[in-house]
Amino acid sequence: MIVDPWVLLAFLPAALALNLTPGADMMFCLGQGLRAGPRAAVAASAGIALGGMIHAAIAGLGLSALIAAVPGALEVIRWVGVAYLMLLAVQALRAGPVLRDAVRQVRPRAAWRAFGQGLVVNLTNPKVILFVLAFVPQFVDPARGAVPGQFMLYGAVLSLGGFVVNGAVGVFAAGAAGRLAGNLRIARVLGWISAGIFTGLALRLAMTQKG
Repeated sequence: MIVDPWVLLAFLPAALALNLTPGADMMFCLGQGLRAGPRAAVAASAGIALGGMIHAAIAGLGLSALIAAVPGALEVIRWVGVAYLMLLAVQALRAGPVLRDAVRQVRPRAAWRAFGQGLVVNLTNPKVILFVLAFVPQFVDPARGAVPGQFMLYGAVLSLGGFVVNGAVGVFAAGAAGRLAGNLRIARVLGWISAGIFTGLALRLAMTQKG
């Protein structure tokens, strides 16, 4: 085995605690659940999970260290993420009220769009890059070799846990929205809330301090 089983067991509760901590990924899935229903929320969570795996792979290859060492590159990534989240907020407002039928029925194309959005949101969050660089290496043992493989294994654990937790949050939000969306006024408020969540995430990312 490329990792010590005891180290992996120690990693599991730490990873679960991190997955359960509310953050940008969880809030994004919550917003997707409110906006487009459970399928979109699960699809967004899957996109975020894939993003986590990509971050782990990059870190394992040593490229994330290079990105972290170049503040300019990290800033570009951050502002791309800000712009993208603001775009999603504008789209949520332009889409109008969240209606019950829209919450219950999501076409495959919409689910794929939510998947792509989750992937982009995760990949353009520099906090995730720095987190992977700071947290995962604590459990990597170079003496065992296959360092990229170790990063991928730990990244898979984090991504799987995040997929389940974030997806569950999004599905719960979609269920609540589905019960409330029959009222046009409430439906309109739900649309504003989802747009507000995306805007809040953009502002939070914009105010992220370097280092």
